[in-house]
Formats: sequence, C-alpha cells, structure tokens
Amino acid sequence: MSTDDDPRPLTGEPLPLDLLNTRWTDDDGTEHDLLGRPGGLGIWLATNGLRVPETQETLDALLETREALFELVQPEVRDPVRSRALLNETLRHGHFRRRLGANGPENVLETDTPGWQAAWRAAEGYLLLLERDPGRIRKCANPECRLRFYDVSKAGARRWCSMAACGNRAKYARHRDSR
Repeated sequence: MSTDDDPRPLTGEPLPLDLLNTRWTDDDGTEHDLLGRPGGLGIWLATNGLRVPETQETLDALLETREALFELVQPEVRDPVRSRALLNETLRHGHFRRRLGANGPENVLETDTPGWQAAWRAAEGYLLLLERDPGRIRKCANPECRLRFYDVSKAGARRWCSMAACGNRAKYARHRDSR
C-alpha cells in the first residue's frame, strides 16, 4: 500500500492521534473508518512507516487500542478506571529492552507477537504525549469534526484540525452570519 492511498482529511499527527483519526466524518455527515475498509490496515501502517504484519491480530489489537484511546481523550470519560485498564492491557503486550548497539544505546521493542507492535507503539506514544503536555492533545473546534491533533504551535492556540478545512468553514460561517 502507498501513503498516497490514504483518504483521511488529516494525517501526520503523532501515532496515537493518527490512530484515532482513522475514523472521521465528511462535510455531508458520512462516517468513515479506514480500518474497517478493505486495504485500510495496510494504508494506515504504510502512512505511519510501520513494517508489521497485516494480520487479523494486528487489526484487532489496533481496534482495541483505538477504543481505549478514544475513551481517554473524551472530555468526560465515563469510566476512567476502565479506560486506563484498556490501554494498560495493550501496554501489557510489550516493552522496550535496552541494549548497546553498534552506534550506542538502543531500545528494542519486544511484543508478545508481531501483531501487537503497532498497537503497543500507539499506546506508548499516548503516554509520551501525556508526559510532554497533555493539554496540547486537542479535538478540532468544529463540533461536527471528530479529528484530534497535538498542538505544536508556539502559542498553543491551534483550534482546527486544518485551517484549509474546518478553519475556513468557521470563517465562512462567521462572515455569512455577520451580514
């Protein structure tokens, strides 16, 4: 699969948010799920440079992890204990092993099976975002948009998944309403 095949409106976010963004809604309200369509798993793996097997185990692990992440990024988590347990279940399937390689220290990911590698990386990536600055994990300000992003703007004031899409729609709506 090629990254050019990725139909999603927002790509390039950190791995856990990119996993969440495999579900999106078009302007007309049509819902999409990249991981639920034929070839979608391969597209997502290629977009993120992940060289892991395209197996049912990989897909199932990603779907479980996506659900855990979705629950965790909600403003009002219904059951935070359950949500943390779901993510910790993914993390239980792997760990980094430290070793000295030819070029110095290395972290080698070890998972129960290769099918857990992508999901484990997404879960670990979420922990790293929380350590860095959890307040920068944001939902697009467009109420109809479900996409998530990590705000890396200097001022930390990014509001839209994309200025070209949701940002422009909001500007147009304000202009239209001000007439």
